[in-house]
Amino acid sequence: MISLDNPRDSAERVVSELLRVPPAADELGRIFADHGHRLHLVGGSVRDALLGRTSAEGVAAKVPADLDFATDARPERVLEITRGWAEATWSAGIAFGTVGLARRGLRFEITTYRSEAYDRTSRNPQVSYGDSLEADLSRRDFTVNAMAVSVPEHDFVDLFGGMADLARGVLRTPASPEASFDDDPLRILRAARFEAVLGLTPGPELVEAMRSRAQRLTIVSPERVRDELRKLIVAADPVAGLERLVEVGIAEIVLPEVAAMRMEIDEHHQHKDVYAHTMTVLRQAMTCEEPGAPDEVLRWSALLHDIGKPRTRKHIPGGRVSFHHHEVVGRDMARRRLAALHFPKDVTDAICQLVYLHLRFHGYGSGDWTDAAVRRYVHDAGPLLGQLHKLVRSDCTTRNRRKAAALARTYDSLEERIADLSAREEIASIRPELSGDDIMALLGLSPSRLVGQARAHMLEFRFERGLVGPEAAEAELLRWAREHEVAIPGEQE
Repeated sequence: MISLDNPRDSAERVVSELLRVPPAADELGRIFADHGHRLHLVGGSVRDALLGRTSAEGVAAKVPADLDFATDARPERVLEITRGWAEATWSAGIAFGTVGLARRGLRFEITTYRSEAYDRTSRNPQVSYGDSLEADLSRRDFTVNAMAVSVPEHDFVDLFGGMADLARGVLRTPASPEASFDDDPLRILRAARFEAVLGLTPGPELVEAMRSRAQRLTIVSPERVRDELRKLIVAADPVAGLERLVEVGIAEIVLPEVAAMRMEIDEHHQHKDVYAHTMTVLRQAMTCEEPGAPDEVLRWSALLHDIGKPRTRKHIPGGRVSFHHHEVVGRDMARRRLAALHFPKDVTDAICQLVYLHLRFHGYGSGDWTDAAVRRYVHDAGPLLGQLHKLVRSDCTTRNRRKAAALARTYDSLEERIADLSAREEIASIRPELSGDDIMALLGLSPSRLVGQARAHMLEFRFERGLVGPEAAEAELLRWAREHEVAIPGEQE
């Protein structure tokens, strides 16, 4: 234990300088003390302060987004004694012993000392309250999250060597890793996320426990798994976390399509397997992002863009391998996986569309793109065009410098064509020059499948001819109607 207000030596002074307690936390601590209760800052709030970070995900900010506390007060008591001090409260987590408060732009999550464990079939923890800070810290996920600072006294408590583990870059559990993962199997995924976010390497015992307890993840709800994976993919080094999941067999449970890419030789023989190629694409996609702004959709698209290859692999003469239509198969596989993980629909749609389109560029050959092809490319990408540019460029992982340079030049040419067409016409939101109402009025139709067919033809005409003006567009619609034996008002049969 270290008194942050009265450090005894230079080492303790360093800790004291790092662990600056927000005044609002001290205010809250005094309220708890006045009512006979103890309150400690715990978990990520303490860990990130020691790391010089200001949030659980390492995103710089003036103040933490949340402050986490542990207390001996029961949840109902927490709400009672903070009434009037908290500007807002929420109790969504009260069944798990957690109460949320807000004051002066800060969020406080206060959890009663607790003990929780899963049975072999339940997806939810069974919560029972504990009696001491020491016992509460002993059941936390990792030693780096098992440190605490009392408020308002400012005593730093580190019973399990969390600060030393941070300094060494090691991830350990306060209790045995097997017991920790049995308490909450989601911690297996959290271990991989912490490796990706904080660069902490799991120790050998922890890795072995991740491997031996991997099947326990099957009892965890899809939503909790999804949330961990979404945090992992936007981490500083998602590849490290993903490779850990594959190594210990967890990916086979939560992202089996990624695990299946190992040893699938790609058609260009540039990588030992599709999995290694994919990790390279992910790394390259990250270099295309704005600094400090991870693009979750782009990263998921990079990770999943080739998951259709194992199912479409065919051996062809000459010892080569083909993966025809793997972008179509991959899109459908990605949609099923993201749906199983309960991803938001808009995120799923964006990822799947990028997976589907990532090969379109190669389908147009060496750069002899027609205006129609450019229009279709922009139309189909829609608002994802910028991310599609980044994904396609990242997908070039050949070590042949001449070939890589040629591909880059070809894509440069495509982007120039897009810019040129955009200067002459509105191709970012291409639509037929005749609306559905226009089509129905000209052909005397009511809403029907035939109207949809006519509109689809006029969109194709728009791709091929560009903007031709209302008269030429109407003439084309009438030509199409006659060809398809659609009666035109005013014309004799």
